[in-house]
Amino acid sequence: MEVLSQALPIVIDILLIVLITVFIIVGIKIIGIMNHTERLVNNIEEKVNTFNTFFGFMNVVNEKFAGVTEKVATIIEDLIKRVPRRKPKKVTPVETEEEEYVFDEDIEEEDI
Repeated sequence: MEVLSQALPIVIDILLIVLITVFIIVGIKIIGIMNHTERLVNNIEEKVNTFNTFFGFMNVVNEKFAGVTEKVATIIEDLIKRVPRRKPKKVTPVETEEEEYVFDEDIEEEDI
């Protein structure tokens, strides 16, 4: 029992030293991963910013194209409105004499 009481603190100290060493190594690896991630994010941000100028240019082109299209559509609409349209011919009703038809139901027996 005496040996155990002397050896157990030494084993616990060795395990704590190993555990602290592992934590330090993992911490260093995490810091390296974070630095790599930061460089990657910065690289992606730079590439996105280069596209921002392109998208800004495309936005201006799109707005100009929409304006020109609207003007052309207005001009075509005005031209169509100016085309003379035929006036519809007036249809005069023709007076006809209505003939009176006699059906069998209308004839009474007295008329026969």
